[in-house]
Amino acid sequence: MIRPVHINDAQELLDIYNYYVINTTANFDIEPLTLETFTNKLNQIIPNYPYIVYEENNEILGYAYGSRFRPRAAYDFVAESTVYVKHNVHGKQIGTKLYTELIRLLKETNLHTVLGVLTIPNEASIKLHEKLGFEQVANLKEVGKKFGEWQNVGIWQLRLT
Repeated sequence: MIRPVHINDAQELLDIYNYYVINTTANFDIEPLTLETFTNKLNQIIPNYPYIVYEENNEILGYAYGSRFRPRAAYDFVAESTVYVKHNVHGKQIGTKLYTELIRLLKETNLHTVLGVLTIPNEASIKLHEKLGFEQVANLKEVGKKFGEWQNVGIWQLRLT
């Protein structure tokens, strides 16, 4: 079941997120976030963008949300999308279901474009974005350093209007 996020989901979401912080280059946080930091982040996003979770048997298996791409006013009609699926439940199309619903919700706003910002290589995430109609528009080389190695970032774009 996909439903809107609740602030009391924060710990389950944080557990999913921090797995990727500790074990992957999927995001550029270096240290695990605290519950307070993560809850503050939720409170900044929820009033302004769709934020949804995928729940099965009262367990959150993934989540997705839109957020501000850049702080300047000219970017007011652009969102960055984020999707995380619990590391041990991949292959069940949870990411596709979440992303499809997130795009539907974003289309109901006044946003014009959504961007997926991915550490690359990441074939699974690239395939997900392209399956949903995103097109790669940028390839940024060596813009983040994690686990002692330079990381590349790709940007995929989907027009909503």
